[in-house]
Amino acid sequence: MRLFLILFFLLPVLGFSQVKKTTKAIPKVQTPVFDGYVITGTVTGFADGTPVSFLNEQTGTPDKVAVINKGKFIIKGKMDQPAFKGLIFNDAQPLVPMFLDNSNIKITGNKDALDKLLITGSPSQDQFKTFTDALKPYEQFLLPDAKYDPAALNKIAAISEDFVKKYPSSFVSPLAIIRLYQATQNGVKAEELYKLIPAEIQFSSLGNYVNQLIAESKINPIGSVVSDFSQTDTAGNSINISAFRGKYVLVDFWASWCRPCRQENPNVVAAFDKYKNKNFTILGVSMDQNKKNWIDAIKMDGLNWSHVSDLKGWSNQVAAIFKITSIPQNLLLDPEGKIIAKNLRGAVLESRLDALLK
Repeated sequence: MRLFLILFFLLPVLGFSQVKKTTKAIPKVQTPVFDGYVITGTVTGFADGTPVSFLNEQTGTPDKVAVINKGKFIIKGKMDQPAFKGLIFNDAQPLVPMFLDNSNIKITGNKDALDKLLITGSPSQDQFKTFTDALKPYEQFLLPDAKYDPAALNKIAAISEDFVKKYPSSFVSPLAIIRLYQATQNGVKAEELYKLIPAEIQFSSLGNYVNQLIAESKINPIGSVVSDFSQTDTAGNSINISAFRGKYVLVDFWASWCRPCRQENPNVVAAFDKYKNKNFTILGVSMDQNKKNWIDAIKMDGLNWSHVSDLKGWSNQVAAIFKITSIPQNLLLDPEGKIIAKNLRGAVLESRLDALLK
């Protein structure tokens, strides 16, 4: 499910921790009135035989459900619960997001304006549109390369919270909680809102994902002050995190053998070079076991900041303190050692530092 969610929700900062998933059965809840759904589509501009697909939730690939004939198609099925679906025409982007429930649904529009398709007849889709329309002026601030704008992110959080409180029984409400968490990384508020929604929605696909985010948020929570720790650097000298008090510090968990880490390193280098003279530094914590590989990667990638490791791989003692189970991960500490952000990647890291260190 996570791959599919990333494709739609653009979740660049939601963490990499492996959290145990719920084993409780998902209650089956039928949408009242209809025993199944019928989607009647009239979308002009496509050639006859063009496939219409739902994006597979597990693989992220299109599953054909209909074929266009003279601009029309029909899709029939049955939902256990209302759920998010991504509609794809001709096995190609853009993805058309929609909430599907057991209703008689009509889709109308044109090939050249798929983002403006009119989808009617579904109560869940109506709620989805209400939420996304309210969020539209601010949605660009959730993109991976967005400039950090606290006012816009707070607005996203307010809109999301208001939606959940107004529609607690909507299957769209977990999406609103996800958006709030994207904007604020506020696990406490996310959990507060999660408790407002009924059990059948808590255990929906999106509800389960919210539960996972809440669990992740309790690991190294925002606002907590890190305990002092020490580990040896490449020369065998002991380095204490408390020695960095008074500066903003990015604690970066990585390893020479971690390909995503190495791909992210140029972004980290760029951030370090830009802000190293503005009360900012980095402490790299390596999950390596081979000292030569560790040092070679530092030199090769130009990581000109402090590095520590006990060369115990996944058993690294500092990583154990912070419950690091996958990498890359990072924590941004303020000058008092308080965690103020987690898992900042790419342009998001630079934008956040820019806002702090102007």
